[in-house]
Amino acid sequence: MTVNSKILIVEDEIIVAIDLQQRLENMNYNVVGIAGNGDEAIRKTEEFKPDIILMDIMLKGDLDGIKTAQIIHDLHNSSVIYLSGSHDKNVLERAKTTEPHGYINKPFDDTGIQNAIQIAINNTKMSQNILKS
Repeated sequence: MTVNSKILIVEDEIIVAIDLQQRLENMNYNVVGIAGNGDEAIRKTEEFKPDIILMDIMLKGDLDGIKTAQIIHDLHNSSVIYLSGSHDKNVLERAKTTEPHGYINKPFDDTGIQNAIQIAINNTKMSQNILKS
């Protein structure tokens, strides 16, 4: 994956989602869509096949971000980076079970976003190289 990696944003607060999209596009990332809830995230993952999903943990609706990430993890090979304003240890423990490629605390900054994405890209490349060996 390169800077041209396809990124899906899953965030139920549209102002936050649009701000994040603009930040990513200013960093030359390819944002393929925004989903506002878990069901929409699953549909858009199937449609766009993103390389990276920036997933808010606290989503409105029946599926929170962790459950949504688990479903996506079971169906697709997308890397998930969590976005969260929560510092709850139980939430973090649940999130870890989905094998995320990163975790960004809100409010986030451009450096934190870019570092998390680059680590996810690097980890994915390393995993692909191991599978090829």
